[in-house]
Amino acid sequence: MKEYFVGIDKVRYGGKDSRNPLAFKYYRPHQMVAGKPMKDYLRFAMSYWHTLTGDGSDPFGHKSMERPWDGKEEMELSRARAEAGFEFMEKLGIEYFCFHDLDIAPEGSSLREKMQNLDEMVEVIENLMKKTGIKCLWGTSDAFSNPRFVHGAATSCNAEVFAFAGAQVKKAIDITNRLGGENYVFWGGREGYETLLNTDTKLELDNYARFLRMAVDYAKKIDFKGQFLIEPKPKEPTKHQYDFDTMTVLGFLRKYGLEEDFKMNIEANHATLAGHTFQHELNFARINNVLGSIDANQGDQLLGWDTDQFPTNVYETTMAMYEVIKNSGIAPGGLNFDAKVRRASFEAEDLFISYIAGMDAFAKGLIVADKLMEDRVLENFIEDRYSSYRVGIGRDIVEDKVDFEQLTAYALEHDKIKNKSGRQEMLEDIVNRYIYSI
Repeated sequence: MKEYFVGIDKVRYGGKDSRNPLAFKYYRPHQMVAGKPMKDYLRFAMSYWHTLTGDGSDPFGHKSMERPWDGKEEMELSRARAEAGFEFMEKLGIEYFCFHDLDIAPEGSSLREKMQNLDEMVEVIENLMKKTGIKCLWGTSDAFSNPRFVHGAATSCNAEVFAFAGAQVKKAIDITNRLGGENYVFWGGREGYETLLNTDTKLELDNYARFLRMAVDYAKKIDFKGQFLIEPKPKEPTKHQYDFDTMTVLGFLRKYGLEEDFKMNIEANHATLAGHTFQHELNFARINNVLGSIDANQGDQLLGWDTDQFPTNVYETTMAMYEVIKNSGIAPGGLNFDAKVRRASFEAEDLFISYIAGMDAFAKGLIVADKLMEDRVLENFIEDRYSSYRVGIGRDIVEDKVDFEQLTAYALEHDKIKNKSGRQEMLEDIVNRYIYSI
């Protein structure tokens, strides 16, 4: 088979003092961390779209990327991308990939032709998976880029679009199942509204729930064992999306009785757009037992859109992996690099350099988070801060033994209150110190 990334060998560990941009500084897949091999916590995945189909174009400029498969078209291009993608993953030691249906095969001139193209390419990918041992972390459907989805897919005002989206998602679940995908993701790219002046939000939300329920029923029918995930995002491309953040999605799922069927695929950049930190979204997913998988990237605090940059902020990756360790890992989910190289980083080598930077950032974050947990730095402080709830009136409160009358009686006798400092700056400095020392 043709080698696409000529001159780039399998990426190896070089140590934290290495100056080789094509070597790992922290990622050692079999190093034991928090009781497991590092790779079992991280479960890195390649994003098919940004990595293989992204071309550097943006609203202000045309394609800028130079790729080994340039010049090919349609199915020939799809086959070349697949072969290059598996070579890329093998050289990086990445064990999983994620895809949209339109990433792996061209849409064609009809739904029937699109399905035929998918079937042909799935066979190609199956053979590459058997040859390499690389697995599918999750699949999904692009029900947002074609003009037919201008008003949404499952929430479209046009019932024919709803039907088309159902056929498209059914096929995407079929091929994810065929490829042994461990998850299936719903990202409602245009499931939201631009203005309430022309929107029946109740009908749209009811229809979205109907759509998800149909997906759950179909998965049972074909015995799909994968985990269903919803990926929260507050805006862009719509002004307001119905899957705004973790708690909004949870409220929606609980209203429609779907809370047992879905977990969350949390993306760092989407948390930023929602006005949250990455850790916030992971934390709220974890404490509600719905932390399913992660889209690993970062945004830019100075920009108001989804920049999908490669994650290099070690403070963020440390606190993210802190939540993952507390969750005992995220399998069958993983860390999918839903990230793209910058428009000016257009050489093929930049793809490897960017993935290495992201993988190292999360590997170091995992190591630091494990040390924080081992030393119980934050845990001990938090336990002490809330110690009043383990004795006396505090214990009665958490054990549901008091009412307002009893609280009032207690407060009248204990109204001289003294609080303790939260020591935020001290804790931030301690986290920094752990990051610096490893």
